[in-house]
Amino acid sequence: MALQMSTGGFQPGAGSVPATQVELTISCRNLKDKDVLSKSDPMCVLFVKGFGSNSYTEYGRTEIIQNTLNPEFVQKFLINYFFEESQKLKFEIYDSDSASARLDAHDFLGRIECTLGEIVSATKIDKPLTGLSGNCGHITVRAEEVSQCKEIATMQFRAHKLDKKDFFGKSDPFLVFYRCNEDSSYSVVHKTEVIKNTLDPTWRPFTVPVRSLCNGDYDRSIKVECYDWDSDGSHDIIGEFQTNIRELSHGPVPNNVYEVINKEKKAKKKSYKNSGRVELMSCSIVQEYTFLDYVQHGTEINFTVAVDFTASNGDPQKSTSLHYRNPYGLNQYQTALMSVGEIIQDYDSDKMFPALGFGARLPPDGRVSHEFFLNGQPNNPYCQGIEGVMQAYYQALSTVQLYGPTNFAPVINHVARFAETYKDGSNYFVLLILTDGVITDMPYTKDAIIHASVLPMSIIIVGVGDADFSAMEELDSDNQRLQSHGRYAERDIVQFVPIRQFLSAGQQNVEMTKARLAKEVLAEIPEQFISFMKKHGIQPKMLRGPPQQ
Repeated sequence: MALQMSTGGFQPGAGSVPATQVELTISCRNLKDKDVLSKSDPMCVLFVKGFGSNSYTEYGRTEIIQNTLNPEFVQKFLINYFFEESQKLKFEIYDSDSASARLDAHDFLGRIECTLGEIVSATKIDKPLTGLSGNCGHITVRAEEVSQCKEIATMQFRAHKLDKKDFFGKSDPFLVFYRCNEDSSYSVVHKTEVIKNTLDPTWRPFTVPVRSLCNGDYDRSIKVECYDWDSDGSHDIIGEFQTNIRELSHGPVPNNVYEVINKEKKAKKKSYKNSGRVELMSCSIVQEYTFLDYVQHGTEINFTVAVDFTASNGDPQKSTSLHYRNPYGLNQYQTALMSVGEIIQDYDSDKMFPALGFGARLPPDGRVSHEFFLNGQPNNPYCQGIEGVMQAYYQALSTVQLYGPTNFAPVINHVARFAETYKDGSNYFVLLILTDGVITDMPYTKDAIIHASVLPMSIIIVGVGDADFSAMEELDSDNQRLQSHGRYAERDIVQFVPIRQFLSAGQQNVEMTKARLAKEVLAEIPEQFISFMKKHGIQPKMLRGPPQQ
């Protein structure tokens, strides 16, 4: 494999570390069987040893494949390859025994250690697994440089008159798609769902990166196998056919109706024609843009902070208060502001941020407000950078009275009003809410979030202190879409993180705490951003075609 170093982002007079991205594909043979009544359910875990480090850290995991000792993992590992570094890797195979994320809850099946350079130079390695007595089986790791192809293909297939494989029924067919590797071997890249008890299945549409199917080479062979699913993992092959992206891109034409050929049956029967036909129903290939494609071509990220000034935070003058200004360190509000703000301000060109407060009584008459500007200037609410936001926060602490209740809807609707006027993709709005307590306007907050879910907007909620934040998990809605009064959120736009989980080990290393918090808090923003742009068919500004006449 001839690796080409990336030349993207060239800056004369600057320094840059040459790197290319490599995709690793994993398969295993003859693994140990740890299950009594069935076969093992293997997964592969990749560990990397960082530059200058003496210990491995987990890098990623494949999917779990049920009931097999010869897994072909669909999920790949993408890793940056540095020619001048010895990049030490460790692959461990486990038999998954529970839903636990802890590796010690699963049965260890074997490991290998190697370097990325070793894999890259040989294109693939095949090594015996070690770590247990006796034969642990083999692992094969293939490497291929990742192309810069950003297209994605959405396809749908159906089949006609497939062979009957089940004695008491028809067949339970599914398709497996394989990419041809540089050494002419094949690696699995996608599996359809299983359609039970039919010889004429129609599978759901699926989306897969063109890079995964052919690494950007439209003429590279794609092998498709059709199987009859069996519960014990010994799926019966119905037959196979080959195609490529160039052919598929033509859509539902006669050339995209494929005879499914079973090689064994063809060799035995002179009268054999096929084991059924698979037909392409639709294929669309579109460019998939990244978060960086948008921000590098002009989309502005607008950052707004909303701080909880309810009385449950405690008197700011006392050291027990969550708002107490400790001369020797940051309180939790300051930590969250600095952690998130220092990163997100880099994506805002003018670095002027509105900062809001809620749940306080304001001077001079003591009226309660759930939507006031921290700097006290409604006509000019913007703060210069995160340092300006911090100064406005200190100013508010000395001028308002902490009160209540804890209402989120007003600040969410405040930002939504601005997002409403920028649906063209030129601006995206991120609201950071810092709070210590239970929401008191939950129905209105849910309605506000559902309304905002159709807008270019994301909401980050950081829980400060030790309150019960269980209601926040509902707003986060990672497991099911948020709903209220029969309406559903169009997108998941809320990320909730309790800051205490980053402080439990102490605050000896403040910078590390801030880095870990920021990474967790901002993890979902690019995906939420892209989901809005995709939903509304918005391309990056500089990449859009001329306006239609």
